[in-house]
Amino acid sequence: MKKTILLLLLLPLLCSCKKAVLTTYDRAANVYFDLSDADRDSIVYTFAYDMTKAEDTIFVPVKVMGYRDQQARQYEAFVEKDSSTARADLHYDQLKPTYTIESNAGRALLPIIVHNISELENQSVSLLLKLKASNDFGIENPALIRARIIISAQLEQPAWWTMWLDNYSRVKHQLFLIVTEQRSLSTVGLDAPKNLYFVNLLLMMLNDPFKWVKDHPEKNYVLSSKDNGQTYQFYHVDNPNRSILLRKNSASGKYYFIDESGKEVR
Repeated sequence: MKKTILLLLLLPLLCSCKKAVLTTYDRAANVYFDLSDADRDSIVYTFAYDMTKAEDTIFVPVKVMGYRDQQARQYEAFVEKDSSTARADLHYDQLKPTYTIESNAGRALLPIIVHNISELENQSVSLLLKLKASNDFGIENPALIRARIIISAQLEQPAWWTMWLDNYSRVKHQLFLIVTEQRSLSTVGLDAPKNLYFVNLLLMMLNDPFKWVKDHPEKNYVLSSKDNGQTYQFYHVDNPNRSILLRKNSASGKYYFIDESGKEVR
């Protein structure tokens, strides 16, 4: 009796042990941008903290949906210009006709070369990228084949600024970064000696930018004039496209940097 009961209990299990049908992926290979939802909407890249770079490369991850291949394969991408404010050859290098996914690879990085120009200090620009079908890859999911890049060089007033400095402007902030090589100061009162030291470095530079350039050749900044010394352009030797205007005050004879509002930086 016990054997009969055991057999009845095992019977459903034995019947279910049929050979499973192996489901295979037999669709054509596709590519898509391997990004989070937030990054897909806007990958933000800023030159704000570095005036020295004339250009940089943003790498956008591309992933294969489907089999890997023993042969290298080509995928294609383009900029949707009607939906972009960035301009080719000014804000970014034009894309190549094709890009490679190496053999046996399931992903690649799409390089986007962007340029650091002074216009970006006042206004960011956008670049809408899209993948498109190639001889080797399809683009099955429209929601996953687009990516927007925001290119900027615009600084914003940090919370600590008013504790140690006054008269905020983006130009003054940029000069602070150049002179002190500090991205932030603390708001702790006990840090006052250290923070005031950095503030003083900036004030000394503002009072005599010519002496600062002479005393710090290792920083590779120059002052160049085309009007017999009435105005100068202050910039890093590697990137003349990002310059700050230094202008002589006719009343005092002193030179002041000019901020984004046309006011003297003090």
